[in-house]
Amino acid sequence: MRLQVQHRTAYRYDAPIAYAIQNIRLSPRPFDGLKVLRWSVQGETGSELPSYVDGYGNIIHCHTVNRWHQQAAIVVSGEVETHDLNGVVTAPEPLPAFFYQRITPLTEPCEALQALAAESEGLASLIDRLHDLMVRIPQRVIYEIGETHAATTASEALAAGRGVCQDHAHVFIACARLLGVPARYVSGYLWTGSEENFEASHAWAEAFVPDLGWVGFDPANGVSPTAAYVRTAVGLDYWSAAPLRGLRQGTARETLEVSVKVTALAGQEQTQQQVMS
Repeated sequence: MRLQVQHRTAYRYDAPIAYAIQNIRLSPRPFDGLKVLRWSVQGETGSELPSYVDGYGNIIHCHTVNRWHQQAAIVVSGEVETHDLNGVVTAPEPLPAFFYQRITPLTEPCEALQALAAESEGLASLIDRLHDLMVRIPQRVIYEIGETHAATTASEALAAGRGVCQDHAHVFIACARLLGVPARYVSGYLWTGSEENFEASHAWAEAFVPDLGWVGFDPANGVSPTAAYVRTAVGLDYWSAAPLRGLRQGTARETLEVSVKVTALAGQEQTQQQVMS
């Protein structure tokens, strides 16, 4: 499948600020299921932003505005060719799998998470337990926008019973680690089969399965990632794989506008069912 991504993030301030810097994790890494045909990350001037590779292997662009300003923008555009590998990801890994068994504040275990993880322990194979866990999570954490935020933990989302794809991923990761399985957070893009714009990118999880390697699980949609998915960053949780993170100097109030559009190019079979983003 050939997918085109257009993602624009615009910042506006009600008074001038002196300085802003952001790390941008919105560039896909090639692997067996994804070929990057073209990709661009630019600032508001139209110039390509400098980049480096972090310890997780993510491509990070740096956007700095070192002057008084009241608006700024980041524009991502690109085209990739994807293939359905049943969620299996084979890419160069700078870190050993066991690194992703580390607990973070967003994935701290609790009794409720332990109980949810235990519900899948009776199944014969690890892959079956992980698929069962993936299906259970959206039944316990109903997809609902506006009920959680970037700092909501897995235990808080499970207790509230409401959340979005970020929360689903954190709950999955926390439970997988309780089962002794390395698991990590994935951010990226998802083609939903529609031409509408969204106000956010997508998030899911990956778990390490012996003899298979890293396998993706998207609890928000109850599937392993298909050719409709474009992975751009991985980390222990949201904070290490966040699409955008930064700092600014000033006390002005910020207004954020985000537009994300993923389309299948002409000639592609648009058979993907509508899914959540």
